[in-house]
Amino acid sequence: MRTRNPVPRDQLVAVLRRAAAVSAPDLAAQLGVGVATLHRMLQEIPERVVATGKARRTRYALRRPLRGDLSELPLYEVDAEGRAQHTGQLARTYPQGSCIDIAAAGWPVPDESRDGWWGGLPYPLYDMRPQGFMGRQFARAQHRALEVPPDPRDWSDEDILHVLVRAGSDTSGNLILGNPAYEQWMAHKLAPPEPVKPRALGRAYAARAEQALAAGVAGSSAAGEFPKFPALRERAGSATPRVLVKFSGADDSAAVRRWSDLLVCEHLALECLATMPGASAACSRIVLHAGRTFLEVERFDRHGFFGRSRLSSLATLDPALIGSGTTDWTRIATRLLAAGLLSKDDDLRIQHLWWFGRLIANTDMHTGNLSFGAHRHAHTQLTLAPAYDMLPMLYAPLPGGEVPARRFEPPLPLPPQRPVWQVAFDAALLFWQRAAADARIGESFRQIADANAQRLQHVADKV
Repeated sequence: MRTRNPVPRDQLVAVLRRAAAVSAPDLAAQLGVGVATLHRMLQEIPERVVATGKARRTRYALRRPLRGDLSELPLYEVDAEGRAQHTGQLARTYPQGSCIDIAAAGWPVPDESRDGWWGGLPYPLYDMRPQGFMGRQFARAQHRALEVPPDPRDWSDEDILHVLVRAGSDTSGNLILGNPAYEQWMAHKLAPPEPVKPRALGRAYAARAEQALAAGVAGSSAAGEFPKFPALRERAGSATPRVLVKFSGADDSAAVRRWSDLLVCEHLALECLATMPGASAACSRIVLHAGRTFLEVERFDRHGFFGRSRLSSLATLDPALIGSGTTDWTRIATRLLAAGLLSKDDDLRIQHLWWFGRLIANTDMHTGNLSFGAHRHAHTQLTLAPAYDMLPMLYAPLPGGEVPARRFEPPLPLPPQRPVWQVAFDAALLFWQRAAADARIGESFRQIADANAQRLQHVADKV
């Protein structure tokens, strides 16, 4: 009887550690054995091997532990009615990356990930990580307990997964990763906090602002750099009690006054852009209390008390699906349209939004400020989400607190762009006119808004 050669078996783990998503013929060739022998070898270590794909598309990888644990992480989705369902199991793989099939659940994926293989994390999970002001405050407050760096921008993919599993019950969108986070979500459903009553709103927001500045606010990670906190408030006719609240400082310095003006401007911009054909914007309102200006923005990825919907930003969709290398919303949208992921109507809406932002002096239109829903059965899969974070950032104070004098130069369209530009112009002119007449805005900025309305009208007469 021949003695089995142990060398290929010793080499199997080493080969899989160097490369993920390897086919059986390639793996067998590297080991110098037949495919049938390889399959017998793989069956000896099933707990260490990830296999996915059908027939000849089957690929193999070695499981990589998350802080010593080889277990797969369950991924759950919450629907608009507040019901959760199991979407898949996420496994980390050597030498890097992960494996989970989200295409079967209706998420658009690149060709290389259609069987579930990802070079890093599935792109929806990157939108779930703590970001912006609230993300930094959360990390400062919890980094020791979670054993991660104090700045979330320094987190590895492993750190992101660890935090989402331990504390990711209320992130952007509708996904929940891991049973600990799911159990937190269920506990919240069983004993939800009371929404703030209208008569107590100003006092409650003032207290939450102080808390956010002093110690950070855990529990949500919706992106954004402006100081903000999450809240539950009672409001008749609203789609959800769940809101994000941006706020200004409480003193009367020039910088604080300008930030206050910009918060009111954001509220007005959302109202005005919604006048464009087919456009929608996050519902917002202004609350003034204790010297602060609060901008309350209703979360459009939340429905009622517990319902949720999918949400992915262009910042994660573009590198995962397109790889455009640009921050121009219209150019990325054109690529998404060509790929069959976006409708012509949404492509046009994005063009309107892009021009509107430029015509109201929004100099901060990065890809994190445009988001989409993903649909299981929709023909185009991606649907433009309501607009948010739209304001004239040209006039934002400098980091040191100085309020610089800046002149707004309205951008002009090329001849083929005139119809789109004209739609955005009408909404932008309405914005500047409303800002010039709004008593919640300081006199200095009202004068700027009035001058910009006149400048915009002057430009339009020459287009």
